[in-house]
Amino acid sequence: MFAIFKKELRAYFINPVGYVYTGIFLAVSAVICAMTTYQKASYSTASYFQYMIFAFIILIPLLTMRLFSDERRARTEQLLLTSPVSLTGMVLGKYFAAFALFLASVLVSCINFFPLLAYTIADKSAATADVHVGPVGGQMVGCLIGIILIGAAFIAIGVFISSLTESQLSAAVITIAVIIGMVLVSMFNDFIGVQWIRTVLDWISVLSRYDYFAYGLFDFSSLLYYISIAGVFLFLTVRVFDKRRWG
Repeated sequence: MFAIFKKELRAYFINPVGYVYTGIFLAVSAVICAMTTYQKASYSTASYFQYMIFAFIILIPLLTMRLFSDERRARTEQLLLTSPVSLTGMVLGKYFAAFALFLASVLVSCINFFPLLAYTIADKSAATADVHVGPVGGQMVGCLIGIILIGAAFIAIGVFISSLTESQLSAAVITIAVIIGMVLVSMFNDFIGVQWIRTVLDWISVLSRYDYFAYGLFDFSSLLYYISIAGVFLFLTVRVFDKRRWG
């Protein structure tokens, strides 16, 4: 698994995908941060992280579209299937390579908040700073954990869809469609009068689970929800290759 992880992580920077993804991610995060905090003279970072979730609709497919579809296009998939690595190790190696690049981009983008925290501490007086730093820091950490978990789930979805097609464009478009559905599904609740349907849609929605983290609260059920989504789609990916190996 570790060999595949290193190979895939290196592959992101052998071709332009890794540089394009990282550059777009940091540029988008900087623009959103400037518009939601500095331009509005606001200490709250909740809006920034919410907009970043919507940015994931495009960013995550860019990261995952080539993982398996490129192997099928280049006819190197059989080498993977016959390599001395289990199917689970193969899938996890590629998944963790994509997640590592995603996590690094998220953590580097946190540099955007250094001026905000510095200004918060220096603002007005030490007494005022004490009032602001706690809520700002707690909200920021909660939102950061939330978007990392959402990103982990979305990457697993992208990995699964990439395993179904040899076209990177098709993999990206389908992943975008699925993520849009998961992000926007809770908005349909306003137009549905049946309570049990609304409950199901609210349970599926990634945004409704994210709200706990946005308030600086750690919710174990939400953590389990995102991990479960990632686990289910990675399991399905393994089953795809298991069927393909013996089919």
